[in-house]
Amino acid sequence: MKLKGKVAIVTGAASGIGLAIAEGLAKEGVNITIADLDGEGGKKAVEKIQKLGGDGLFVKTDVTKREDCKNLIAETVKKFGRIDILVNNAGLQHVSPIIDFPEDKWDLLIGVMITGPFLCTKYALPHMIRQKWGRIINISSIHGIIAAKFKSAYVSAKHGVIGLTKVTALEMLEHGITANAICPTFVRTPLVDKQIDDQAKAHGIPREEVLEKVILAEAPMKRMLEPEEVADLVVYLSGESARNITGSAITIDEGWTAQ
Repeated sequence: MKLKGKVAIVTGAASGIGLAIAEGLAKEGVNITIADLDGEGGKKAVEKIQKLGGDGLFVKTDVTKREDCKNLIAETVKKFGRIDILVNNAGLQHVSPIIDFPEDKWDLLIGVMITGPFLCTKYALPHMIRQKWGRIINISSIHGIIAAKFKSAYVSAKHGVIGLTKVTALEMLEHGITANAICPTFVRTPLVDKQIDDQAKAHGIPREEVLEKVILAEAPMKRMLEPEEVADLVVYLSGESARNITGSAITIDEGWTAQ
């Protein structure tokens, strides 16, 4: 357990990729703060962390709100005394052409997936700077590198968080703090499952055909990632072996962008 005793905050960690990341870090001895709007799911996530031998804390957090983000950092430091790892994972999706895209949905997606990471990073960094050690890991997407129709807010936010990652990395070079983004292709989560059902309904085709003809059409390996595959990379980037990896946008895309 090379990370034993470290403290991590994972946003959007009540389910899906965030939960897998929290569990993966906990297996390495990391104490975890679960940040999410889902109170019931967040509390269950803490129980899972504790069963893995780690200590856990749930803080109900809307990452679009400054005071919530400040409180998240403060409550973590109050309980654990430090912050070593911040994983900005919270996200959501809305599919619509630009001309029909609801402006409130635009504001929400941008708020969660770019403003949220900025706020959490801003408030966590002073603690990491004092420690002269830290890891900022932003969960972007393959759509942070390439675009897709009907996902203007999501694609914009995921591109933006890669820019935020690079700026953070450059500003923190002298403080022993790294910042990296992970860009996975489609991951088997409730968020993607809902997209599959929506696409099936919109196209009038079976669910299985959506996977083949829409979701995985450009993926050479023709499979979805499992959340644990993303979690494993987060664990690696959190360790000392990754101390010279910073400012990177690392794909887990099954060769998608190699084409």
